[in-house]
Amino acid sequence: MSVTTIETAATPVPTDEREVVLSAHGVTVAFGKNIVLNALDLDIYRGEILGFVGPSGAGKSVLLRTILGLTRKQSGTIELFGVDVDHATEQQRLTVDMRLGVLFQHGALFSALTVLENVQVPMREYLDLPKDLMNELALLKIELAGLPRDAASKFPSELSGGMIKRAALARALALDPDIVFLDEPTSGLDPIGAAEFDELVAKLRDTMGLTVYMVTHDLDSLFSVCDRIAVLGNKKVLVEGSIDEMLKSDEPWVESYFRGKRARQLDLAARK
Repeated sequence: MSVTTIETAATPVPTDEREVVLSAHGVTVAFGKNIVLNALDLDIYRGEILGFVGPSGAGKSVLLRTILGLTRKQSGTIELFGVDVDHATEQQRLTVDMRLGVLFQHGALFSALTVLENVQVPMREYLDLPKDLMNELALLKIELAGLPRDAASKFPSELSGGMIKRAALARALALDPDIVFLDEPTSGLDPIGAAEFDELVAKLRDTMGLTVYMVTHDLDSLFSVCDRIAVLGNKKVLVEGSIDEMLKSDEPWVESYFRGKRARQLDLAARK
């Protein structure tokens, strides 16, 4: 699948219609004396696919876990759908949690559960549904993620790497979220499988109205499906904008990453 084919799936969000659905202001995270994020600011807009990139070890996954409430921050505010999560009531926090879907790196499926049971985990935690209805909803999500129905009865050990990613995506979609967080979704996939996954993400964004926060190192994903890119460096967001703005940036890491030999090849392919 060519980069050009995937590119048509992404529809830029008009700047005059953008609604902030996730806002991180002044976020600082430290482990002991090691400051990983320092006064970081980042806004994410409804309906966009944001690619979040940066050097290995810069803190991309730390920010993701902090947004999800899995890692404690030292200062700053995080708002989801206008709700300050630090001052939210229990009901507000529950409502916010149900609007989030997460695909963790490597899938993080429960090995003792089938694909169907894995997809049903969020449903069992947050909803009270009859078994038959929950089965049908889980099967629907499995199909939406591009898996055949017979994959529902398989265990993670019986799946290929690409199928594990799709099963994890189906679980992330279980509650019809507004925002889906994808942590290195194409890592470990061959180029064709990665391109197909990118196309699926773009299609789901368009059909379900999703907002996608994608932590990635994959240049193909950044060139083909991301509406906007934010670069993490020096413990904060160094630069953000479209792929064209990344290509014009004079930040040393951004320049080497987006204007290196491999990036130039992808850019030429995308512009043909």
